[in-house]
Amino acid sequence: MKKSFTTRSLHVRFPKDDPHRALDMPVYESVAFEFNSAEDISANFKGELPAHVYSRSTNPTVEFFELKMKKLTGAHQALAVVSGMTAISNTIMGICKAGDNIISGHHLFAHTYALFDQSLRNYGLESRFCDTTNAEAVEKLIDENTRAIYFETVTNPQLEIADIKKLAEVARKYNLILIADSTLTPPVVFDSKSFGVNIEVMSTTKYVSGGATSFGGVVLDNGNYDWLLNPNLKELHSKFGKDTFIARLRKNYYRNTGGAMSAHTAHYQIMGLDMLELRVERSYNNSMELGSFLRNHRKVKDVNYPGLKDADNYLLAEQQFSGVPGTILTFDLESEEACFAFMNKLKLIRRATNMNDNKSLIIHPWSTIYVEFPEEQRLGMKIFPTTMRLSVGIEAARDLIGDIEQALA
Repeated sequence: MKKSFTTRSLHVRFPKDDPHRALDMPVYESVAFEFNSAEDISANFKGELPAHVYSRSTNPTVEFFELKMKKLTGAHQALAVVSGMTAISNTIMGICKAGDNIISGHHLFAHTYALFDQSLRNYGLESRFCDTTNAEAVEKLIDENTRAIYFETVTNPQLEIADIKKLAEVARKYNLILIADSTLTPPVVFDSKSFGVNIEVMSTTKYVSGGATSFGGVVLDNGNYDWLLNPNLKELHSKFGKDTFIARLRKNYYRNTGGAMSAHTAHYQIMGLDMLELRVERSYNNSMELGSFLRNHRKVKDVNYPGLKDADNYLLAEQQFSGVPGTILTFDLESEEACFAFMNKLKLIRRATNMNDNKSLIIHPWSTIYVEFPEEQRLGMKIFPTTMRLSVGIEAARDLIGDIEQALA
């Protein structure tokens, strides 16, 4: 019988025995690593002798975090990076060149949308935005220069959910790479490989870090895509085979843009993985209680949480994420002014950005995360001035409800 996520996380073995028999992976905060001979260091640079040489490329503590991510997700390869945005940008640069295009959901996290629509466009990469909950709309945008379909498992903050198996069918039909940002659905509830996802990216700053302890990101290659099908990776395939994609990142974009995760960050995130299942369970139970409470409050106009049984996308959440579609919910009051007044009266829930901290956090997306976008564009992205996003923490549900109740009074 398969062991639980927490049991498996706690008992991943080190790549090498620790000389002092440490139970926790030590923090190897060292820039460089010595070799026994000139021949050995030369062999390493030629790719003939695997070893740590310089922490911008590889590091023992980071390597163990990557190993744990592979073991817990079933991925073929993992690459830990400095942030979720680094994971996304390195992945897209690794599979595309100028003149290529990707198809992406149009309801993305604001900074991801800006990366695709502004930053990468300046380098000749086109992003074609559409509704990824409509597989037919995705298919209509594909041409000979399309390299990937990119989507968020649960969009932030719209909380929309695409049918991943349908997207995977489209991707396979046209030999495209299916990339999922699974930040809101961590590996304890989502098995991306079983749904046909080829590459998974996530901001480990969120769930994995163990409660906002550190910035980080990870790229997971599920090992289920033939890299000969991507014209930009064909040349490397003869040397690296199934490892082609991560090899391209390590030897080019990851190394050359300086996106390495630090050893101290990896240490925090290793510990975060060990507690992940427990934290997600507590936050999910809180989300369900808060969602039910808000839905029945006379001052609340609307509540959106796919975990609630009357939500439009509840069945997809049940099928794809074991019924746990993250621990973010949104709710609407009568006006932007009412939202501000409510937030200012909160005493326990923190007014802050970020998600999946141990503490519950609230933000008004219209006036913060998306404020740089024109009003018409915000409305088109389903960002409204009456909506607040609540990241539900691990406090007692009764305490959170009490805080919301007094702020709505």
